[in-house]
Amino acid sequence: MSSFASPAPVRPVTNPTKAAEFRKQSRLATSSLLVAGDIASYLIAYFLLLPFLPNGSENTILERIFAFAALAAIILYASDALYPGYRLHDHEHLRRRAIASMKVAVFAALGAILLPEGSRLLLGVLGFLGLGLIIQPAIRWVARGLCWRLGIWGERAAIIGSRNRMPALMAHFADHWQYGIRPEPYSPDASAALADNGPSIALIAGDTGSLVAELAAMRRKFAEVILLSDTPSLKVSGLRPADIGGEIGIRLATGASSVNSDPVRRIFDLAIAIPATIVAAPFVALAAAAIYAIDPGPVFFRHTREGRFGRPVRVLKLRTMYQDAEQRLEALFRDNPAMRAEWSSHFKLKDDPRILPVIGHVLRSSSIDELPQLANIIAGQMAIVGPRPFPEYHLRAMDGEFRDKRRSVMPGLTGLWQISERSNADIELQQQLDEYYIDNRSPWLDCQILLSTIPAVFKGRGAY
Repeated sequence: MSSFASPAPVRPVTNPTKAAEFRKQSRLATSSLLVAGDIASYLIAYFLLLPFLPNGSENTILERIFAFAALAAIILYASDALYPGYRLHDHEHLRRRAIASMKVAVFAALGAILLPEGSRLLLGVLGFLGLGLIIQPAIRWVARGLCWRLGIWGERAAIIGSRNRMPALMAHFADHWQYGIRPEPYSPDASAALADNGPSIALIAGDTGSLVAELAAMRRKFAEVILLSDTPSLKVSGLRPADIGGEIGIRLATGASSVNSDPVRRIFDLAIAIPATIVAAPFVALAAAAIYAIDPGPVFFRHTREGRFGRPVRVLKLRTMYQDAEQRLEALFRDNPAMRAEWSSHFKLKDDPRILPVIGHVLRSSSIDELPQLANIIAGQMAIVGPRPFPEYHLRAMDGEFRDKRRSVMPGLTGLWQISERSNADIELQQQLDEYYIDNRSPWLDCQILLSTIPAVFKGRGAY
């Protein structure tokens, strides 16, 4: 039970896009407060150690090491999903923090070997990390309680179970609000789908019986489906939290990206896009001159595509087609039904009469025509890796449910189907590859796609 007052009511948001934004902002605000709490913990640890620290230059060195150690620990906390750390047991929070602190201590020990008076410095760092670890639970308790009172703590979750189990499940998560679960009874008729502005998570008790057959539908309705494990006061399914990483259940599906990863992805994007823009500028300039020489007129064009949360993105590209490309395409379709069928399947043509001779084919096969989109990435409208931003006519060929899923992530300069099939992929395969990426996206998958893009571009297979 909590000693805090009742939380502030969560303001209703009726628009699905605004609801997603509100969830994102609430999670970001909560994580920010928790990070601030950990910074405060390390500051308290520093001031407690201050009377015992040496004077002079050695003190200055220690202060810098403390700052780096605190920063490294907080980064490790974030990578271990401790901000905000929903759906984790308290002992799991402690375990992950202790392991992160030990990792920092190991690196500090290695560094101390290289420094004069290294043993004394190491003792100071170990004391600093240890004190911080002891203080953090109390500060986190305060920060978490503040978030709860402000009404930004937790995520709405549909509780799914038998009728005789529902009251106990609802009461358990209402009482133990620290898990970050705002319980709501599941109503199939009302539909708790994300598109309907309902809960983003489904928590399933183990005795749901026929619900197993509906699992595929559940995974489409919710960003995450979690099979609950037992709790200290409630036996749910026989699953033991100790066996599943200290979480409250097994995640059967996860379709939404963690907000915690957004800043990391943004740094990753900028770290690549800014240097790449400088390197690519001469090639883009030469290509622009060649385009103008063949077909005088604008060498760049912007086309409106669908971005994250459905926001329109004006994608920047080098022009590889004649200026009257649309009229040429309509004339081609009138005279050649086979070309129309190819277009309907791929939304591309192998022998496209709209493409500029030589330079147009070179730019498209090498993907140099896409390089101006580095500006979209720097502007925060696109990512380095993600589903490609398609035109509206292309998206209309995909089902609405998949389009909603596509809107949940940032469109990318390169993606999974670009490195595997490129233009050879039909609509069905494009959708399958994009769906796989969205369901399994991670920094490691992004790195693998990015590294595979370079040989895929040089091979030129399936690019036209």
